[in-house]
Amino acid sequence: MYSETEDLIRALVENAEGVCRAYLPAGRREGSYWIVGDLQNNPGRSLFVRLTGPASGPGAAGKFTDGATGEHGDLLDIIRERTGISRFPDLLAEARAHLGRPQPVFPDAPAPKKAKAPGGTPAAAARLFAASVPVAGTLADTYLRARGLTRGGTMSALRFHPKCWHRDEGQTRSLPRPALIAAVTDGAGVLQGVHRTWLAPDGQGKADVETQRRAMGHLLGNAVRLTPHADLLVVGEGIETMLSLVEAAPGLPVWAALSSGHLGAVLLPEGLQRLYIAIDRDPAGQRAAERLSARATEAGISVRVLEPRLGDFNDDLRANGAEALRQHLAGQIGPEDRHRLSG
Repeated sequence: MYSETEDLIRALVENAEGVCRAYLPAGRREGSYWIVGDLQNNPGRSLFVRLTGPASGPGAAGKFTDGATGEHGDLLDIIRERTGISRFPDLLAEARAHLGRPQPVFPDAPAPKKAKAPGGTPAAAARLFAASVPVAGTLADTYLRARGLTRGGTMSALRFHPKCWHRDEGQTRSLPRPALIAAVTDGAGVLQGVHRTWLAPDGQGKADVETQRRAMGHLLGNAVRLTPHADLLVVGEGIETMLSLVEAAPGLPVWAALSSGHLGAVLLPEGLQRLYIAIDRDPAGQRAAERLSARATEAGISVRVLEPRLGDFNDDLRANGAEALRQHLAGQIGPEDRHRLSG
């Protein structure tokens, strides 16, 4: 049986590169892939869209994967993310418009609704952050304390939203779920995006969903600035990882870049003299540290790498406690900064 939806999806796949050029123009084609930083169209090499391949199944054309966040989907998902359109009929209308196809005419059809404003902009991120509340005493505080993190409630970069909209890949309806909200700011302190971690109803862990974390806004070069910096800075990937360092060494200023891809690209502040890169124990973390270290060294900044015993520093904190983590850091921190380990 003929399905116009299937025909539209087929046409999008046949024109996959054109879709990418229109909706992810910051990327470029390399071989059989369109490569870009993320679904927010930031420059980079984290998100891969397959341009050639079978119509369905493994290796199908039109499918994307973000190596930094684990997000995956198809060309309609890319169009949805880049336009902010949530209703499926409106999404199909956008696809028809891109392909230059006429819109169907229905008798006595009501006037088409105006598409929603894009949901991935810094303005949308600012609205979400403003609608959130301080962490102390909320489910976000419960979540952090369950991971051995007691200081999240004191940090202005972290907030809690009791009903943050969430939609897994393949779902057409969003559901409100509690979430830890983190502000992503630039060098001037201006909010450029937010990072969401959806939580279980009791706050004892992350939500039981496929996509537990997602960022929105402009991330590249920016970070979650958990504590103020001076001439010294510690930068790593995850929020929980960097909060673990604060737990063990509250005198260290820390930022979370949110992923290995963004860690390698974070913009370092002027006047920085010493940089510590807190890595996760995996190949992606090692590569990101190498990229950031090379940039810092070129700028005349002294660089040291901090390595966890286990997978990341939150694993270390939960397994061995804050004092053991502090002693582990003492063997890696430069002598001029060891006084900061005690706050």
